[in-house]
Amino acid sequence: MTHSTSTLRPAAVAGTFYPGTAGVLTRDLRRLLSDALAGQGSHAPRRPKAIIAPHAGYVYSGAIAASVYAPLHALRASIRRVVLLGPTHRVAVAGLAVPAVSAFATPLGEVQLDSEAMRSIARLPQVVVSDAAHAWEHSLEVQLPFLQTVLEQFTLVPLAVGDASPAEVAEVLETLWGGDETLIVISSDLSHFLPYARARETDGDTARHILALDAKLNHQQACGATPVNGLLLAARRHGLRAQLLDLRNSGDTAGDKARVVGYGAFSFTAEGADAD
Repeated sequence: MTHSTSTLRPAAVAGTFYPGTAGVLTRDLRRLLSDALAGQGSHAPRRPKAIIAPHAGYVYSGAIAASVYAPLHALRASIRRVVLLGPTHRVAVAGLAVPAVSAFATPLGEVQLDSEAMRSIARLPQVVVSDAAHAWEHSLEVQLPFLQTVLEQFTLVPLAVGDASPAEVAEVLETLWGGDETLIVISSDLSHFLPYARARETDGDTARHILALDAKLNHQQACGATPVNGLLLAARRHGLRAQLLDLRNSGDTAGDKARVVGYGAFSFTAEGADAD
């Protein structure tokens, strides 16, 4: 099925943040996910309600993202909707922006948006419609090939988060919370351009705040602090427990150690939840 440009958001960063051809992208994702599963051993993961994953180029943060995506393969048939929030990097937004298009594309195919779910949040004053906010935004797009690889059929609710309060983000998440069919994905890197040792210290402190569900992160700690804080408020309200799956930076993966960017992978589960 083809879409006009008015109903399809084409891939904007394929070929830069991640491979631009389906074959190479599939190969790289399979390797990243296989390596992540091998590193986690045979321990059965709990069923996550929400995750936090980084959004840099795959050469930098792909392995860290894979650590939180690989366990989702066990849930591939039961997760049917993904609520995806990431910070805006190019277009200023007052509130949280949904697009007007009906699908997002990557080299792996198209992901249909959940129009009914998007209508359910349209009444909230902090939710706006902006295709411009999504057109070149990489924080959401880089998560899609991972989701397309580990899940079967799912619809998407993409939210580009600009100037909003944690409570406003949490209100949107509450409206879209759903049950086991709904996964919440927050896209965020951690510290930016610190020396390696200082970044490790800073990111370790940030991770402790996230694990404590302390919704007071600032944008020096995490570029996606606004959606992360909103998730932490909602997670506390729902009695979720946070787990750290990976914490590294670009100095550990593919960059020098003079100025690094931090990456963390976190999973949020209900007490007693499992992967079945």
